[in-house]
Amino acid sequence: MVPNECEYETAEEHVAGLLGRALNSFELPDELVDSLDSALAHTTSLHSSLHVSGGPGRPGLSRETYRHTYLLLDGTTVTLWELVHQRGNELYADEESARLAAARLGATTGPGHVGYLGYLGVLDGVDGLDSWHGLEPLRDLAPVESSGATRVYVPDDSADHARRLLRRAENPDRPGEPVARLLRGALAHQIARALGGQGRTDRRDGGVILYEHAFLLLDGTELSLWEVEHTATPDGSHMCEVYASEDAARRAMERLAHVS
Repeated sequence: MVPNECEYETAEEHVAGLLGRALNSFELPDELVDSLDSALAHTTSLHSSLHVSGGPGRPGLSRETYRHTYLLLDGTTVTLWELVHQRGNELYADEESARLAAARLGATTGPGHVGYLGYLGVLDGVDGLDSWHGLEPLRDLAPVESSGATRVYVPDDSADHARRLLRRAENPDRPGEPVARLLRGALAHQIARALGGQGRTDRRDGGVILYEHAFLLLDGTELSLWEVEHTATPDGSHMCEVYASEDAARRAMERLAHVS
């Protein structure tokens, strides 16, 4: 359902309609929703839109992003971002979340799902993608070397997977905020065991395993993190280390192999 800007609504009616048609209104912070009870006036504007015709084996893509701003009783304003697409309406409390949701629409629309925006060649049309803070460093990233095998990416809360991976890393030289910021826009990921087995890393013969976590980013490029799991600790407990390159991860494995 597209917002009707020609029909007058009070602020209260507008809030009720907006929350009622949103598929994800339950995800909005309670404090934000409560604050809208005191809305006195509102304005709606079309922020961006993208319409791509389909073709043989390629369904079309259509979406619009609306900005709803409310004037509250205390004189402050609250803005909500509504994403309207073929499957319904979604509502977000900030512009960045709406941008991510708009970009992900293309990743779950077409054949093979992941990378469909790139397949259509319309990534440049994603809301503010060129100026989105955090994507600029992509130009400086070296491409992931391909082993020749086709990756099978899975769009499964990939941004959250990246966040949890970095959070559990215990090595001080783990990837920092620039990489974390890029991965907040991960569309999909694949986990593959790159190397591993039992190594004599300590008296307990703890295992050392290397995993590659490959992520597909908003602009269709790939970024990999390399996870080293081992038990080369004084008490034999499990430890996770994460590195930005395979070389760094393998050097860590060599170091762990000499732990006595």
